[in-house]
Amino acid sequence: MRKIFKNCYDMDRRCYEEYGLTEDILMEHAAEGMESYIRHNLQDASSIMIVSGPGNNGADGIALARLMQFDFNSVKLYIPFGVKSEMAKLQLRRVDLLEYIEVVDELSDADIVVDALFGSGLSRPLNETAQDIVNGMNGLNGFKIACDIPTGIDERGYVANEVFDADVTITMGALKEALYSDMVKDFTGDVIRVDLGLRYNYYTKETTPSSYLLTREDMSLPSREFSQVTHKGSFGHAVVLCGEKEGAGIMTAMSATKFGAGLTTVVSHEKIELPPYLMHSSEVPIGATAIAVGMGLGHYIDDDFLFKSVVNSHLSVLLDADSFYNAKLLRVLEEKEREIVLTPHPKEFTILWKMLTGEELSVSDVQSDRFGAVRKFTKLYPHATLLLKGANMLIAQGEQIYINPFGSSKLSKGGSGDVLSGLIVALLAQGYSGIDAAIQGSLALTQAADRYNGASYAMLPTDLIDLLATLEK
Repeated sequence: MRKIFKNCYDMDRRCYEEYGLTEDILMEHAAEGMESYIRHNLQDASSIMIVSGPGNNGADGIALARLMQFDFNSVKLYIPFGVKSEMAKLQLRRVDLLEYIEVVDELSDADIVVDALFGSGLSRPLNETAQDIVNGMNGLNGFKIACDIPTGIDERGYVANEVFDADVTITMGALKEALYSDMVKDFTGDVIRVDLGLRYNYYTKETTPSSYLLTREDMSLPSREFSQVTHKGSFGHAVVLCGEKEGAGIMTAMSATKFGAGLTTVVSHEKIELPPYLMHSSEVPIGATAIAVGMGLGHYIDDDFLFKSVVNSHLSVLLDADSFYNAKLLRVLEEKEREIVLTPHPKEFTILWKMLTGEELSVSDVQSDRFGAVRKFTKLYPHATLLLKGANMLIAQGEQIYINPFGSSKLSKGGSGDVLSGLIVALLAQGYSGIDAAIQGSLALTQAADRYNGASYAMLPTDLIDLLATLEK
C-alpha cells in the first residue's frame, strides 16, 4: 500500500522551512530523477527533444537538458511560451552558458520526447496553441516521458481537451491523486516516483495522505491452510437474493462459494436451476451471516420482503445494481452498527446520490471528479463502505480512500460486477469488515482477470470464477 497525496505543496514548503533545502535543490533532484531513468532504461537513445513550459515544470525540463548535454548526439529544447517563473529563468540562464544544447523554435522527432510543458498545478483547459503543441508531441515517434504529470491533466485528474500520451510519467516527490482518475489511465503510462533531496519518509512524514494506492502484495486471500479443525459453518453463510435476471444472482452465488463461503443460498420465490453446490430457499435462512441484493433484481421481489430480509435484519449486507433505485432498501444506510457495502458504477452512483439527497449529478460530473464524489458520499455515511467501480476502483469508508489501479478492459463485460458482488459477500459472510471485504474482493477480481490468457475480448464471468482457484498458487 502506497501513500497518495492531492499535491506536494505542503511537503515542498516544509523542505524549505524545516530542512534548509531550496527550490533549486529540489529541482535539481527532479531533473536527476528523470536523467537516472533515461540512463538506466533508454541506453540506445541518441537524441532527445524536451518541451518546457513557462513555470517550474518547464524549469525541471530545462534542468534535464543541462544534465543530458553530453549523453546524446542531439539535445533540443523547445520553450514555446518563454520562461516566466524565477526558477525557469535561472535554469535557462544556465543552459545559455553551455554549448551543446540547441534551443529550437519548433518540434522535431527524437528518440526521446519529454513533456515538461505544464505540471500538476494546471487549473484551466489548455488553450488552442497548447493543444496544438500537445498534439504535435503525441505525433512524434520517440519514447514519451511526462515530467511530474502529463500536460492536460488538472489537479483533480480531469482532462478538458488534449493530453500528452506518455509511455512513462516520472512524478516528483510523492504520488498524486490526479494520476489515478479513470480519465487519465490511458495517458500516464507507467508511473514512477523520484525523491526530491530527502528520503521519502522524511519528505512525507508530517503530511496526511489523501488516499492509498493498493499493490498486488496487499491481496490477502481467505486461505484455509492455517487450520484443519473446521466445518462449513466456520466460513459463514452467504445469501444472494435472486431477481428478474436470475443469471446475475446465480453468478454472484457461484462466485461467493468459490471464494470461500462455507454455505451459499440463493433466495428466489420460484424454482430455478442451480449448480448442485448452491442451496435454494424462498426465505433468508436462519444462520445466514451476510446477504447480497440488487444484482438483476428488477421488480421481482416486493418491497415488504426486501425490508424484512435486508433492512430489518442484523446481517452484513452488500447493495449493488438495482438496489440503488429502491428507497426502502436504501434505508439500510440508517443502520450504523452493521457492515454495509455499496458497489455502484458511475451511472448507478448518480441514481444513488439522487435517491439519498435529491441532487442530480451526471455521469460526467462523477467521472470528472471521482475522488470528490466518493468524499461527498462518505461524509454523509461514514459508517458505510463505498466501492465506486471503474478502471481504477475507489474504495472508501469514512476519511479513508483506497485505489485499486489494476482494472482492465477485460472486465468490461456484463457479469463482472456480479462476480465482484459474490467475492465481497463471501468475505462479509466470513466475518470481514466492510472495508476489508471490498478491498480484498476488488483485488481478487482484478488479479483473476490478470491471469486470463485468452483474447482480450473473450473473458467471461465464469472464467473469472474459475480463475479464483489459481490465486493462492
